[in-house]
Amino acid sequence: MSLLSRLKAARGGSVKLDAAAGQALQDWQALPRARRSRPHFETRYVVLNTEASGLDLERDRLLAVAAIGVDGGLIRPADAYYARLDPSPAEALVGLLAIMGKNPLVVFNASFNRNMLERALQEHLALTTELLWLDLYFLLPSLFPEKLERPSRLGDWMTAFGIETFQRHHALGDGWAIAQLFLAAQARALSLGVATPRGLAEHEQAFRHKLKI
Repeated sequence: MSLLSRLKAARGGSVKLDAAAGQALQDWQALPRARRSRPHFETRYVVLNTEASGLDLERDRLLAVAAIGVDGGLIRPADAYYARLDPSPAEALVGLLAIMGKNPLVVFNASFNRNMLERALQEHLALTTELLWLDLYFLLPSLFPEKLERPSRLGDWMTAFGIETFQRHHALGDGWAIAQLFLAAQARALSLGVATPRGLAEHEQAFRHKLKI
């Protein structure tokens, strides 16, 4: 059974994608998973951010998604995506998958962003992903304890690094700030010998274990 056939079966035939979106979804499904042992500067990371109707994972819903590619140690503004889910949530999410690929994902506060996105993918595309998620909420204090020792708000980290963006509390605007913070995290991690996506994930987990989270 093809991916689109499984999708229609899972959603009772209610999901309708145009030909381009349907092909993009199949192309994404066929991608190999990115290697987690490649050096940072040979890895394309994707900074991911969301907008939601509120902060309650049970009651609120995803409104918009954004992504920015970080490749070769550089933020790629041309490699960016922003879409509101209404009126076509499935197509907005397929567009996001196309830019994400199966690369390591960088977020700030994965407990919210990841849950919101994965729930939307399941609801609108009947899709479950297995990707590497890196959470700057924990990575930043683990790498820069001289700035902030504990997990803190995004605005606090922006102030600590003197980072500005074109629009706060907007998926792409905050994503731009998160991408800048990730460049700093990459550089500090490399100086500590943490040189791969897998290394970053292990470093994050060690810090979370230290905090008993």
